[in-house]
Amino acid sequence: MKNTIFTGMATAIVTPMASDGSIDYEALGRFIEFQIENGINALVVMGTTGENATIEPEDQKKVIAYTVEKVAHRVPVIAGTGTNNTEHVLHNTKNACEVGADAILVVTPYYNKATQNGLIKHFTTVADASTLPMILYNVPGRTGCNLLPKTVAKLAEHPNIAAIKEATGNVAQMVEIMHLCGDKIDVYSGEDALTVPMMAMGGKGTISVLSNVAPKQSVAMTDACLRGDYAAAAKMQCDLLPLINALFSEVNPIPAKAGTAALGFGTDTLRLPLTPMEDATRAVLFAEMRKLGINV
Repeated sequence: MKNTIFTGMATAIVTPMASDGSIDYEALGRFIEFQIENGINALVVMGTTGENATIEPEDQKKVIAYTVEKVAHRVPVIAGTGTNNTEHVLHNTKNACEVGADAILVVTPYYNKATQNGLIKHFTTVADASTLPMILYNVPGRTGCNLLPKTVAKLAEHPNIAAIKEATGNVAQMVEIMHLCGDKIDVYSGEDALTVPMMAMGGKGTISVLSNVAPKQSVAMTDACLRGDYAAAAKMQCDLLPLINALFSEVNPIPAKAGTAALGFGTDTLRLPLTPMEDATRAVLFAEMRKLGINV
């Protein structure tokens, strides 16, 4: 049985930026403290929410290193190292290993996609080269490529592949992974709206966008699941749903960046082709944050 990387709520953190698009390390440091102070169980850095697609690999390495140093082993740091080029993933993974991350998150190759056999070869090649445990990341809505349960079951045999972030939104697919893999792989929800259903089925937690702006409320929900109080957790899930919907009213991480900037962590600046949130959807996001007592 493999070691569990974390249980509960992990934030896939935004990368705070100055108005010129440069990385704001001072704001990133404060944001890391904000997350940990509010009880978050792990941090994912340089994932999709962190705008990894438009940050150069060496700058990604610096952000991961800074996060590792700031966190100082208080929670696991999981580094996003995936791209659609296996050689690039190997380079990014080597960087994450060198700077002391606790695990890597590797997305299915996007745009060029791959067959299921190609996915097995891709993930196995990276897992073989990594000194860190890997979390597979399946988000076909963004990649156009679905990592099927039978493929996950084959990958779960690898000693370095420890978990999967499942973001299909298909509960039946998540359950099939659990059925086929048993305790060979941990399952995390990649959909904030499915945190409680997933954990009720035995999922270990969620890798979250929501917890960028509502870490305290998000952790309370997963804590309720972990102590078996699913009635309380279900109510929290329903109460948080309008905010979750607002955070996905435009493509992630546009709303998350708007929300974190309003909380004082960097500016509302994204690197092109992403642009700041539209006024109408921004107003809805801020209204839902206020309803939960989040001052913006």
